[in-house]
Amino acid sequence: MISATPSVFDASLSRSDGEGIDAYVERHAPGVGYSYYGAGKVALRDGLDGLVEPGGNVLVPAYLSPAVVEPFRELGLEPRFYALEPSLAPDFADLESRLDEDTVAVTSVNYFGFPQPGLERLSDLTDEYGCYHVDDNAHGPLSVADGRLLGTHGDLGFTTLRKLLPVPDGAVLYRASDEVEAAFEPSSLAGRADRFGADDYRYLATSVAETALDPLYRSIESFLDDDDVSSVDPIARYEAAKAPMSKLSAAVTDAADPDAIRTARRENFRAWDRALADRDDLAPLYEELPTGISPYEYPVLADDSSSFLADLEDAGVAGAHGWPILRESVRGDDAYETANRYAESVVALPVHQGIEPSAIETVGDRLRGRR
Repeated sequence: MISATPSVFDASLSRSDGEGIDAYVERHAPGVGYSYYGAGKVALRDGLDGLVEPGGNVLVPAYLSPAVVEPFRELGLEPRFYALEPSLAPDFADLESRLDEDTVAVTSVNYFGFPQPGLERLSDLTDEYGCYHVDDNAHGPLSVADGRLLGTHGDLGFTTLRKLLPVPDGAVLYRASDEVEAAFEPSSLAGRADRFGADDYRYLATSVAETALDPLYRSIESFLDDDDVSSVDPIARYEAAKAPMSKLSAAVTDAADPDAIRTARRENFRAWDRALADRDDLAPLYEELPTGISPYEYPVLADDSSSFLADLEDAGVAGAHGWPILRESVRGDDAYETANRYAESVVALPVHQGIEPSAIETVGDRLRGRR
C-alpha cells in the first residue's frame, strides 16, 4: 500500500552528513532570519503583526483552502482573492484591479513545492505599490529556485514541516527583508517546546500501532488535515494550532537528512511520471522537475477525478486526493475559473520519502491492467 505520509520510524529520515533543517536553511538562505512555530498560519500572523495596522487588505490567490486567510482576519485585514492563469501564475490584470491604497500585502503560493510562476514580477509590483510580498511556501520546505530557498523570495514567508516530515506539527517563519526583521517581535507561540507533551506521546503511540498492524501502511497523520476542511470550522482549526513547535517535531527536524529526503521525493515524482505516461485522461500539472525542487506531491489534471481516485484506491494507493476545498466566496464564481476547475480535476499523488519507486511502478502496472 502507498500512503500519504512517511513513518516517524522511517530510516530514510536520519541524516548521515550532520545536517538537519537548521543547517539546510542557513545554507540555502544565508542571512535570512527565521523562527520555528507549531503551524504556518500562526507563523504568518506573528510575521505580519508588527508591520500592519487593522483596516487594510491582503491579496491572496483564489486556489487555496479556507483556513489560510484566518491570520489576516485576526489582524483586522480583509482577504481579497485574485484569479490565476492555468500555469498557476497570477492573472496580473485581475490582481492589479484589486490593489488599492489600503493593500498591505500580496501573497504568492508555491503550489506542490514548485515556485509560483511570476514571483519576480509580483515582487516588482509590491515594490511599486509599497506593500509586502508574502511568500507562502507551505508545500515546499526543501525546494530551492534560482539559488534561493522557497519561502524567502518575498519580504516574509513561511513553510510547513508537517508536510515534509512525519511530525505532529512544525513550521518556519522567514524574515527576508531588513524591515520585516527589524519589526519582528515573537509572541509566546514562537520557538520549540522544551519538554515532551501528551500530544507527542499520543502521536508516537499511534505510529507504533499503525506500524505493527501493517508495515507497509505508513500513514500516521494524513496530509489532508490541513487541506480537507469540509467538516471542520477553519477558525477552530486555526485557534487549535496556536502552540509552539512540539519537542517531538523538533527532535525529528534535527535528525532529518534534507538532501536525502529531497532526492527520494524527486525519484518518486519521476516514478509517477513513468507510471502514468500512457494515460490520455491525465495531464501532469508540471511537465518538468527543475533542479532544486522538492515536490510535495505529484499533481495531475484528471478528466474524471472521482473515477481516477477509485482506480488508485483499488490499486493500493491510500491518501491520493483532490485539492483544495475552496473558500465559499470563491467556489462557483466565474471570476476564478482556474481555481474552480482545478479544485474539481486535480488529483494529488504521494511522493514522500517512505515510498520506494518500485511500489509506484507496481501501481502503474495495476492501473494499466484495469484499462
